[in-house]
Amino acid sequence: MIPLSWYIIFAAALFCVGLYGALARRNALAILMGIELMLNATNINLVAFWRYGTLAIRGQVFALIVFAVAAAEAAVGLALIISIYRCARRSPSKIST
Repeated sequence: MIPLSWYIIFAAALFCVGLYGALARRNALAILMGIELMLNATNINLVAFWRYGTLAIRGQVFALIVFAVAAAEAAVGLALIISIYRCARRSPSKIST
């Protein structure tokens, strides 16, 4: 059986990679991918804590909440990309400046 500390270390590493991706990148899509990595690290922690029985509330409930937030985040990101694409198609000179 894998100890709880390995899950926590893996989730912390994944969270750090996501945080670096969100802070170091200037591309909106890369920032959203970094945020997704951070949310997935949270999911790993929640499910690991549920598995080892340290929380009173089920880990799956937390994971579902995080999935809902991630879905909302993806919808916002997609809306931003579509909006930028439409603006760029209308007047490419305004976007590049």
